[in-house]
Amino acid sequence: MRWLTPGLFVKRWLLLSTVGIVSLILGALVWLRLTPVFYTVKFVGSLLNLITRLVPNYVSGPLAILGGLLLIVWAQSRTLGAITEVLLPANSEDNLWDAIATHRRLRKGPRIVVIGGGTGLSTLLRGLKHYSANITAIVTVADDGGSSGRLRREMGGIPPGDIRNCLTALADEEKLLTELFQYRFEAGTGLSGHSFGNLFLSAMNEITGDWERAIAASSQVLAIRGRVLPSTLSDVSLWASLEDGRYIEGESNITKARGAISKIGCVPVDPPALPQALEAIKGADYIIMGPGSLYTSIIPNLLVPELVEAIAARKVPRIYICNIMTEPGETQGYGVAEHIEAIDRACGKYLFDAVLIQKKLPSEAAIARYQKEGSTPVLLDRKTVIEAGRRIVIANVMSENNTTVRHDPKRLARVLVKWYERTRGNW
Repeated sequence: MRWLTPGLFVKRWLLLSTVGIVSLILGALVWLRLTPVFYTVKFVGSLLNLITRLVPNYVSGPLAILGGLLLIVWAQSRTLGAITEVLLPANSEDNLWDAIATHRRLRKGPRIVVIGGGTGLSTLLRGLKHYSANITAIVTVADDGGSSGRLRREMGGIPPGDIRNCLTALADEEKLLTELFQYRFEAGTGLSGHSFGNLFLSAMNEITGDWERAIAASSQVLAIRGRVLPSTLSDVSLWASLEDGRYIEGESNITKARGAISKIGCVPVDPPALPQALEAIKGADYIIMGPGSLYTSIIPNLLVPELVEAIAARKVPRIYICNIMTEPGETQGYGVAEHIEAIDRACGKYLFDAVLIQKKLPSEAAIARYQKEGSTPVLLDRKTVIEAGRRIVIANVMSENNTTVRHDPKRLARVLVKWYERTRGNW
């Protein structure tokens, strides 16, 4: 009976198939000059009379109806079972109805644009993909460390690391793909330190001829929910001026410098935005920034002026997810207000209307561990945030495991979707 649930677009096609079968039979009879119609009706009438004489109609009628229903159920179950065997993986816990219902629900989800980078963005995507398939992740391309940095220097183009993380986060078979794409080779000349996912994307780039098509092809191979786009295809390099007068070049060197950042920029200046990213923002129902490293994951996207203009022009719910803990070398000593001020200063525009903040502090053990690394909880100065024109959304979106603090994908996505549903009619 679940196949009769509204919204699956199944009932109309079953009815249409029945009408087609009746039309086919009648058409064949008419084509044969109607003669078989008379004899068919006469034969059926005689047969029914014979049956009712042998078995009373109050018995034969219900038996015929029951038999017909059993045949329909058996035939449809076998048909759907055969289709399910082909369309769904052998180890899938869902049935075909669940798969269709989930697909329909996700396709009706809001058009969400998420902007950021690093592990914070992929964490958010793991939760959001259960609410909508219309997700566009716009990812920073300023990474110059680790495997991504090596591939960038040796092969040119954009670093694949953050894009790789987002693709695996949006994939259906997330656990297996994450293990595969995050696998790092520990031996081999030239391979040591590289992740399989980075090499896969670099190979796709070589095959397709450009990064835009490489990411699109990888998305199809991985069957992801949504899409992942770089903020720009330019070879962007970050720089930062520190309050002690130092000038640092390179994304990985900025954090290592362990200084207070007074200004951040990139080379080339004002890189062009990817056209698809601009189209996604212009058609968005909901825009989310973060979570992630403030100066090396979020703000680099805002150094692309066309993206900033497109976000500022959208009159839809826009929210920034503030980090739970400060980051040494980037935001040491920062509260929520300082995070907001840094974003406003970097782009010179009012880009988000609300800020999502973790409600409860981490455990004392977690705070003590982070303090040894120079990190502390990001505290809320309510008055300053309100004066900056931002709404405050406070919720428990944290998970803590062995004194390691992270945003919880499910909690985070649930809070964001609920806030969107409450506020979307106010714009």
